[in-house]
Amino acid sequence: MSRLKKVLITTFITYSSGLGILFFFQHKIIFQPKPLPINYIYQFDHPFEELFLKTEDGEHLNAIHFKNKDPKGVILYFHGNKGNLSRWGEISSFFAKKQYDVVVMDYRSYGKSTGTITEEKLYKDAQLFYDYVVANYKEHQVIVYGRSLGTSIATKISSINNPANLILETPFNTMEEVTSHWLPIFPIKSILRYKFPSNKFIKAVKCPVTIYHGTDDGVVPYGSGKRLFENIQTSNKRMITIGGGSHNDLIKFKKYINTIDQVLCKKKSKNSMSH
Repeated sequence: MSRLKKVLITTFITYSSGLGILFFFQHKIIFQPKPLPINYIYQFDHPFEELFLKTEDGEHLNAIHFKNKDPKGVILYFHGNKGNLSRWGEISSFFAKKQYDVVVMDYRSYGKSTGTITEEKLYKDAQLFYDYVVANYKEHQVIVYGRSLGTSIATKISSINNPANLILETPFNTMEEVTSHWLPIFPIKSILRYKFPSNKFIKAVKCPVTIYHGTDDGVVPYGSGKRLFENIQTSNKRMITIGGGSHNDLIKFKKYINTIDQVLCKKKSKNSMSH
């Protein structure tokens, strides 16, 4: 066997193995839950209630509801793809300390939540929590906030409801686009089972939209967030670019801290890119 033939066979086997891993293990790559025992006791600095909502198919979804005596509004927060509420409760309590009530759920198989994830079930579960929020608050008080993976869920929910505001931190245009960026040699469109087409959802969103994205994001390229911004149809939109910001540290930058209060109150200039 010639050396060239050996190289070609080795390359083919390596490529095929990579393709197989991506196809069969994409669920585990995209979703990285950390389970919690049902008797786990959450501890946060801000007053909260723990709750469970039951889905149509009999699963139980765990959530934290941060509360204030006289809230400015309520934030429905959809978190990223890793961890559970022990981490995301701490992160989202940032907004509770700004006098907003916050509801943050764990997706199926995350933390104490039961069930198996599919894309459609994620959207239905998110709507279940949106319904919970509007049953306890007026819809014009509702701010939907998504981070990373949660930005697509937040965008979907905002596209079929009427919240006051949509805020997206490190969003992507489509899951296919992000995956293809990192794995350009594979036929992602043919094998990717999770689409998360935020670019389609965003076109139906009628409320004000704000995007935060860092220029040094090593997970979701800045360009993907910018393309999503360009797909927003409403004129009341704003993209706030954090120079040097990566995927998990935007809250550490002055530009985020100095703008978030204004963004939450929807006091935005129309159709603006903020650099």
